[in-house]
Amino acid sequence: MRRRFFVDRFQGQRASIGGEAAHHLGRVLRAQPGQLYELSDGTSVWLGRIDKIGRQEINFELLEQLPAHSSSLKTTLLLSVVKFDAFEWALEKATELGVARIVPLASGRSEKALIAAAPKRAGRWQKILIEASQQSRRVQLPALDPLTKPSSAFAATGNADLRIGASLRLLLSESPEARPLRSLLSDVQPVEAILAIGPEGGWTESEFSCAHAAHFLEASLGDLILRTETAVISAIASLNFALA
Repeated sequence: MRRRFFVDRFQGQRASIGGEAAHHLGRVLRAQPGQLYELSDGTSVWLGRIDKIGRQEINFELLEQLPAHSSSLKTTLLLSVVKFDAFEWALEKATELGVARIVPLASGRSEKALIAAAPKRAGRWQKILIEASQQSRRVQLPALDPLTKPSSAFAATGNADLRIGASLRLLLSESPEARPLRSLLSDVQPVEAILAIGPEGGWTESEFSCAHAAHFLEASLGDLILRTETAVISAIASLNFALA
């Protein structure tokens, strides 16, 4: 299976890769002129043949357009910051599972030291998204928002009407009153799902209130208490199975 790389744009029948991607392709993978790779500009995918390898840039000739598959469901993940090894693993897996947008949350029960350090990790996080998108052969990279408070993220979500064409807003919760996720995914056909996942300490009462005001529905993944990164995979896989 051919590797896929992202380019800024296609120019006629030409494209080029620079920066770290060019270094990885040229120095690590030891690419040679004539080799074939898949290239995406975020909208379409082309089969490209390496034409020239330079020190800072690799140039391609575009040979043929390839099918560009994308999910009919647009998923936004509102993910509370947790320990960075777990958070970054969750970013990688959420990207592989096709989320369209990721919003890191500075939740009330997230560790203060992690919140303070999070903005400095944005470049690393973007690199993780790129590598995971290439590995999973996505057409488009997920958007990565700046760190924000849950109240702002909840309020910024769109239409909460559950008719076809609207968004389904879900807040993972350990509350006994939270409905099973499975029951919330039946009989709805949204084109967008917004999934909020809290830190290891759970949501604060204020965050619950803000979520309810923004028409989020509390959803449960069952009786077992899952780590944040485990909940990410379980919930997104369930959304994809039921709605995508």
